[in-house]
Amino acid sequence: MTDTLARRAVAEWLGSALLLATVVGSGIMGAKLAGGNDALALLGNTLPTGAILVVLILIFAPVSGAHFNPAVTLAFVSRGELPMRVALIYLAAQIAGAIAGAWAAHLMFELPLAQLSSTVRTGAGQWIAEAIATFGLLLTIFGCIAGARTAIPYAVGLYITAAYWFTASTSFANPAVTIARSLSDTFSGIAPSGVPAFIAAQFAGAAIATLLAAWLWPKPEKA
Repeated sequence: MTDTLARRAVAEWLGSALLLATVVGSGIMGAKLAGGNDALALLGNTLPTGAILVVLILIFAPVSGAHFNPAVTLAFVSRGELPMRVALIYLAAQIAGAIAGAWAAHLMFELPLAQLSSTVRTGAGQWIAEAIATFGLLLTIFGCIAGARTAIPYAVGLYITAAYWFTASTSFANPAVTIARSLSDTFSGIAPSGVPAFIAAQFAGAAIATLLAAWLWPKPEKA
């Protein structure tokens, strides 16, 4: 692995870890402080997640592109903008980083490191929600690339903040996030049995968005 590729992999690992530390940690803190009010707990989970996405994209985009999401990475592969060999390294870094971030949250709150979530998230509504959440995320990214590239960090953070509340699933929209959250029996968890369907829905939403984006914002033809 070249030095440049190593930096890109570390950026994807660290960004994914910090993202999951925020998602899981803010879920734990929100649930602790909300006094049983799930709406307040969700709000406490939502705002830090949207905020940290802005920060992480701003600092890591110059290094790796700040994907932190296998669906995003594979979408760029399908557009011919990322080699598959690099994508595979990104995917491994994203999943490993996400799990490390969830574990870091457990350690911070003095919870058992190894956990499996018992929170059941399943059913057609949840799967449709994940497809729509990921569709919207990818469309946000590609739309900004086409016309407002500098707005990507803010647009992604705002989109995820909104999607936490308008989707039935609270918008995981990320296979690495989904895997890591299955390993946390806390407010933000998902039972492992629900993971495959969530991931399938996420990739379906990402694929549709990638195809639509290519039509909405076609690349200029080379002379």
